Amino acid sequence: MKIDTAICTRARLARDRRFDGRFFTAVKTTGIFCRPICPARSPLERNVTYFATAAEAANAGFRPCLRCRPDCAPGSPAWGLVSTTVQRALKLMRSEREPQSVERLAERLGISSRYLRRLFAEHLGVSPLAVWQTERALFAFRLLRDTPLAIAEIAFASGFNSLRRFNGVFKQLYQRTPSEVRRAGSADGMAKGAPARVQLSLDYRPPLHWPQILAFLGVRALAGVERVEDGIYQRSFELDRYRGVLRVAHEPEHHRLLVEISSQGGATGLYLLNQRLRRLFDLDADSAAIATVLSRDPLLARQLEMAPGLRLPGAWDPFETALRAILGQQISVAAATTIAGRLVARYGTTFVDDAGTKHTLFPTAEQLAQADFAGLGLTRSRTKTLRGFVAATRDGRIDFTQPSLDSWCTQVTALPGIGDWTAQYIAMRGLSMPDAFPASDLGILQALGSANEKATPKAALARAEHWRPWRAYGALLLWQSLKSGEPR
Repeated sequence: MKIDTAICTRARLARDRRFDGRFFTAVKTTGIFCRPICPARSPLERNVTYFATAAEAANAGFRPCLRCRPDCAPGSPAWGLVSTTVQRALKLMRSEREPQSVERLAERLGISSRYLRRLFAEHLGVSPLAVWQTERALFAFRLLRDTPLAIAEIAFASGFNSLRRFNGVFKQLYQRTPSEVRRAGSADGMAKGAPARVQLSLDYRPPLHWPQILAFLGVRALAGVERVEDGIYQRSFELDRYRGVLRVAHEPEHHRLLVEISSQGGATGLYLLNQRLRRLFDLDADSAAIATVLSRDPLLARQLEMAPGLRLPGAWDPFETALRAILGQQISVAAATTIAGRLVARYGTTFVDDAGTKHTLFPTAEQLAQADFAGLGLTRSRTKTLRGFVAATRDGRIDFTQPSLDSWCTQVTALPGIGDWTAQYIAMRGLSMPDAFPASDLGILQALGSANEKATPKAALARAEHWRPWRAYGALLLWQSLKSGEPR
């Protein structure tokens, strides 16, 4: 991927945090690659080369800096500029704990393995395997340095199926063994038999408007599943037989979120948990690029000035968000949350954490396969739509890895009872598609209209055309501009 050398030079010399994760600086004389914010003495320009991603730098033979730790860098916005096929491949690779062969990955994408390798070489400059290994090894380094998990647990949590392979890949990247890194770190060994309590830090490029995210998630929090209180987001979860509770707090002075995880059943889902939280809080957003486009509209510019660091609250699970969007059609946020709470209470699985507190898990499509949804306060047509969506999810007609907004909307609106508003809203939050735009939303039409008349969906689409490819962020700003009421 091409990058602007002049911009990279200025950013690294200024240690500008806005460019953290956007590129990496490789130093030819030391063989090390760093983040733009590395506190070490800046090398001479003739001794450096720039890479758009950590995978590219590692593939070129450079090893990660142990001081600025590329393993903690925010995700690169450059990933969003590659072809839709490569985006979908990356999404599939990151959505499963264990590795997939290139042949299997290509089969799921409906292309040949040769063509997939060519796409990765053309757009990313590295192979699918190199991307997978680099990202997982970087994540493992973070666990080695920051958690007390045993090395074997870290290997499996990072997606490696054998310690031998983990040790080989890790040593190739860092030129030291996991045991050497652990001895040099600060994490103490975990007491045998002690309940797993792990902390993860999630770095981001500033600014980030944490109160805005919590306000949005707070009014939609499901009793027993989620809670927003005293600046902390909490929810129950189950990943890869890994059940527990997570709590997320903001550390603005360090430009990161701090996640505390208490679990039952091991730590195999940590990599997936990390990926889901980054999407939930939109931590890899390119705020500067988004603001540059949206601030051209006077209405959105005023909102951006009042709340810099806008993020698009995503979803912990796309199926959960999709089901809640269907429940919320044509009713208020409060009413939709109440009905979703009844669904959780009736069909969700409960468990007790190590502190003796009871929690509930949002039901899966399999758990809802035989649900009749009676008594939830729904119309017959809405109940039928829910059943149809659950069935379509289970039999594969609904594909949550779709990279194309148009393809997603075509797929989901083919189901009875689901219109464009629902499809766009699920794409916006459940799939984190930045250009999704529910043009018929009442709040959007009110925000774009006059004091006496709402705008039309056609007019809303025409105005939002200038906000591409960030229309979803524009929709969020419009909802925030309303003096009263909550968007659905």
